[in-house]
Amino acid sequence: MRILVTNCNTTVAMTREIAAGARAAASAGTVIVPLTPAWGPESAEGWLDSYLSAAAVLDTLRVHDAAAPEPYHAVVMAGFGEHGREGVRELLDVPVVDITEAAAHLACLLGRRYGVITTLERSRPLIEDSLRTAGVAANCAAVVATGLGVLELDEGPATTAAFLDAARRARDAGAEVLVLGCAGMTGLKELRDHVATELGLPVVDGVAAAVQLAESVVRLGLRTSRSGSYAALRDKRRVWGATG
Repeated sequence: MRILVTNCNTTVAMTREIAAGARAAASAGTVIVPLTPAWGPESAEGWLDSYLSAAAVLDTLRVHDAAAPEPYHAVVMAGFGEHGREGVRELLDVPVVDITEAAAHLACLLGRRYGVITTLERSRPLIEDSLRTAGVAANCAAVVATGLGVLELDEGPATTAAFLDAARRARDAGAEVLVLGCAGMTGLKELRDHVATELGLPVVDGVAAAVQLAESVVRLGLRTSRSGSYAALRDKRRVWGATG
């Protein structure tokens, strides 16, 4: 099985971290193919970044789909709360799993309500909208920001303190499960384990959840429904232009 895992920004170091997290979660024999958009924001941290990221990811997947040297079986979109999910499902013929809704669905199997720990406060509305569109917002107790930028995430004491504070606020709001609200958090395993132990709550990594769900969908022989919302485009050129 080959799964494309696409970063939502152009930071190659983050793509490598996401790919490492995806490979750690993947089953034996699954090949993870990481993709970095050729253009777009270096970190997606707001409405403008998110819309630009969506266009860049769609463009990257369109180009890769047309020239892929080997077939692939699913796509994981590694951007938490970013736009583009529905467009990618319309564009591609393989299952598309977004880490935002994958993490939320998995969290709902572990507790009645979950809380999302994310980066900046400005990312919170995007995540709330994404969860609402995916139909899993009713079970979200809170989306809480750490105040850290996407490119500031590390295993240092400042990050740990910010995470613990945000996690406690999510727990106090009623969260029984915590979700990591940024693809760049997938590499913070020690921090994730520390928060889980300190608060006694399960912590879900969206990249790992999405990879596992993508594998399951492929093994079950399922694909995106082409009835209604994600009906295939009759002519993809009308989206990208006659020379696109």
